[in-house]
Amino acid sequence: MRVATGLSEADLLKQVADSDGLVVRSETKVTAKVLDAAKKLMVVGRAGVGVDNIDVPAATARGVYVVNAPFGNVWAAAEHALTLSLALLRKVVDADQSVRAGKWTRSAFMGRELRGKTLGLIGIGRVGGLVARRAAAFEMHVIAHDPYATEAGARALGARLVELDELLRDADVISLHTPLTEKTRGMINATTLALMKPTAILVNCSRGEVVDPAALASALEKNELAGAALDVFATEPLPADSPLRSAPRTILTPHIAGSTVEAQTNVSVDVARQIIDVLQGRPARDAVNAPRPPSEEAGGTAWLRLAEGLGSLAAQLLEGRPSSLELVYQGTLLELDPEPLRAAGVKGLLEQFSEQRVNLVNALALAKDRGLAIAERQELEPARYTSLLTLRVGGTEVAGSLVQGEPRIVRIDGFWVDVPIEGHLLLTKHTDKPGLVGRVGTVLGENDVNISSMQVGRRNPRGEALMILTLDDPVPDAVRERIGHYADIVEVRTARLGV
Repeated sequence: MRVATGLSEADLLKQVADSDGLVVRSETKVTAKVLDAAKKLMVVGRAGVGVDNIDVPAATARGVYVVNAPFGNVWAAAEHALTLSLALLRKVVDADQSVRAGKWTRSAFMGRELRGKTLGLIGIGRVGGLVARRAAAFEMHVIAHDPYATEAGARALGARLVELDELLRDADVISLHTPLTEKTRGMINATTLALMKPTAILVNCSRGEVVDPAALASALEKNELAGAALDVFATEPLPADSPLRSAPRTILTPHIAGSTVEAQTNVSVDVARQIIDVLQGRPARDAVNAPRPPSEEAGGTAWLRLAEGLGSLAAQLLEGRPSSLELVYQGTLLELDPEPLRAAGVKGLLEQFSEQRVNLVNALALAKDRGLAIAERQELEPARYTSLLTLRVGGTEVAGSLVQGEPRIVRIDGFWVDVPIEGHLLLTKHTDKPGLVGRVGTVLGENDVNISSMQVGRRNPRGEALMILTLDDPVPDAVRERIGHYADIVEVRTARLGV
């Protein structure tokens, strides 16, 4: 591990040339040029929330994970929003400066309480939700506007969802907790400020670009707003000519909402764990350019391992390259987000045909580039299992489920089986006749290939059958060809999964 600070771009290019992982803060710019220089790079971690300093599309095109720590400083940010609200209403900063100047004019600093006030949250996600919960301790009424929130989710946080105009008209404290999008850029402008009460205050700990600084400064100068507290700005550091510097009744802090000792520890640990996960071949929990794995309660990464294993097995059983893929989700699997399962299945499939790195970051984009048609279907009632994931590629069909929390292959080309997703496999399609299994076992033993488990599926006695041997060792080509020449064996295949 190397630690370096204050690097020029040229120095950074040298540092990343042989790096597998890279962790940065906000000042380091990870550009396409940097990514091109880092041929071995698998993951870039931002020890914080924002990833504006990382070229995410360039990383995605190269199959490089970009991870952050969206939860590590949310508690700090929520507390800072309330700190700024209290400081504004109680005129703490002005009172402090007055005392330091030798004055004692208590009457000049008559404040207002949070208790009984209406808090309007624009955005009730991670940070906004924490602010809502903490506002309850101040006996505030909480309303929120968030197009992605549900009524039930808002109620659970003690808030009531309203339209934006209603929030702006009714709230005494308006706190911004929204991401920067084309819809939220400049959301707080002359028009929306005009809807607010003249006694209202505005707090912004989200993104500086959400607020029009000139319009806000004008509203404060005209006493159309009681105050504003800002921690973030469109340009940082705040320019000397910013109208906010001279606007009355303002508190300005230098982007420190997430800057606590505890938050810095949290984000560092979160990112380090994800870096380790990626380097050890596991999906990242908070990748900004890859689908999020299912929750641990729903099976977690076991479902991704299964989908990848099914894709890999299907690819190895195929004749030629795939042109299409169908995924079928059955039973309780319908409750999960299909995107990570889709990406994992495609990853397992394409890895068998691609010299390029394939992972959850770029699997779907590579599939599109290669013209792989992906279809999906949902069925409420699975066969035999409460949940079943099926992949169909060409004339091959493989399916799997979680058995006591572990991924298992449970069906191959219509035969019900029970096979782990790791190990060397030998598969034969044959006519079910006495002695065949023994002959295959004998020839493997003669060639020092150890059998760890065996599964035989058949449609009826002495009819069409499928045998799957899980092996500790790969099967030499000559041995596979010898087995294929046995009478009654129609087809023989070998596969390697997760090893």
